[in-house]
This record gives sequence, C-alpha cells and structure tokens, in this order.
Amino acid sequence: MPLIDVAPVDELPPGSVKIVTVGSLRLGVYNLSGTFCAIEDRCSHDDGPLCEGDFDAEEGVVVCPRHGATFDICSGRPLTLPAYEPVETFPVRVEDGIVKVKVA
Repeated sequence: MPLIDVAPVDELPPGSVKIVTVGSLRLGVYNLSGTFCAIEDRCSHDDGPLCEGDFDAEEGVVVCPRHGATFDICSGRPLTLPAYEPVETFPVRVEDGIVKVKVA
C-alpha cells in the first residue's frame, strides 16, 4: 500500500482535520490530541460527506452533517443511528515531520 503525504505535522495541529483526495477516494485526516487517524469521507448511512461535520477531538467522534450519525474516527465504527455500518479507516504515521496515510 502506498503512503500518501498529507501535510507537515505543524499544519495539522491538535483538534484539526484535513480532507484529502487520493484518486476517487476522499478521506479526513484528524489530529486527536496528538494521535493521527484517517477515516473515509463518506457516511455509511447515505454516502454523504462525513468529514465536513463537527467533531470532538477529545472523544474522537465525528458527526455526519446530514443526519447526525456519529462515528468513532479511529475505528470507523458507527456510534449512533441512522448509521449502522462502519466506514473505512486508514493507517496514519509521521515520517520526517510529514503526516502520511497508507491507502490501498
């Protein structure tokens, strides 16, 4: 799986998200108090954008802006209805000060 450069660490401070596009895939890369997680930018309930929604960096939860379903950002697991299917997550690591995401 290739590693995709997202941003220098200082451009993704704690409590922030960056939405990136890799081919036809959109994902949100989050800095949750120093832990980096990446999640597919697609709500499993209706395929709408997920990472444009509000999120709680301390709880690691994103809220779908369309219908309010919440997801665990690091596991992709839905936490509330109307979503009941998880969304894909991607491994993130920092190399030489650059946040990178591993995509298939």
